[in-house]
Amino acid sequence: MASRASGEALLEGVPDVDIDDSGRFKYVLIKVTAKDGASKRIVRGYSFAEYHADVFDEVQPGLSGLGLTAECEGGGRIEHSESTKTILVYGYSVGFGRADHSIAVEKLKKAYPHYKGITFSNDGY
Repeated sequence: MASRASGEALLEGVPDVDIDDSGRFKYVLIKVTAKDGASKRIVRGYSFAEYHADVFDEVQPGLSGLGLTAECEGGGRIEHSESTKTILVYGYSVGFGRADHSIAVEKLKKAYPHYKGITFSNDGY
């Protein structure tokens, strides 16, 4: 039991969502797993990324340094408007496939509870 608590504690220290404040950018949905098997999914999206792999490559070393493994479950795009308090999740990653956008939206709604609209579409690239 002690190992599960430590795995869950490690996971709690990893924010569910880390995305840029505004703009259109690539995102990935990552499954993070502790050595004891405890896991959770996180959303990461950054405008600097030319490819979805750039986002994953930015995040993975930090997770590995905590003793966690990371598996990219897919990607897409995010349109984030801080001014209108809306986020649209859509599209897919050529390299990783389409993320389950409904999971990403669930995480985003918890991270941005004051936003008016956080939705997804499986249309678009």
